[in-house]
Amino acid sequence: MLPSLKTTFTLLSLLQLISSRAMTPSPQQILKEVILLIQQLNSAVQVPCNDTRVAQVTFMDRKLPDQELLCQADMALTKVTRCKEVYEPLITNLKRLHGKKNCFLRDENEIYLRHFLPALGNFTQGMYRRRGSSATQ
Repeated sequence: MLPSLKTTFTLLSLLQLISSRAMTPSPQQILKEVILLIQQLNSAVQVPCNDTRVAQVTFMDRKLPDQELLCQADMALTKVTRCKEVYEPLITNLKRLHGKKNCFLRDENEIYLRHFLPALGNFTQGMYRRRGSSATQ
C-alpha cells in the first residue's frame, strides 16, 4: 500500500508542477493568432482608424528576413496613436514573433492602415504556409 501511495503522491505533485507552469505558445501558434487578429480587424465594417497613414513595409522584399519585416510592421503599427488599444494585441504578438529590440523603418513612403493590414495579412499567411510545409517535410 505504501509504494502505491508514494507513486500517487509523486504523480499528483508532477501534475501540479506541469499545470502551474505557463505554457509558452510556439511561434506557429503566435503566427496563427496574428493572422486571426488581422482577419478580425479586416472583417469589421470599417478598419479601426482606417484613414491613419503608416509607414509602408515592403513585404515582398525577399532580401530582408521575415523577422525584419515583422519588426518593421510592429514599428509601423506602434506609431498609430489613435486606436492604440485596438492594435495592442497585434503589436504584442508581432513583438513575440520577431524578438528584436530595434529595426530599420523608412518613413518616406506611407500608406493607409486599411491597405497596410491586408498586406500584413497576406505576408503572415504566406509565412504560416511556408512554416507549415517545412515542418511536414
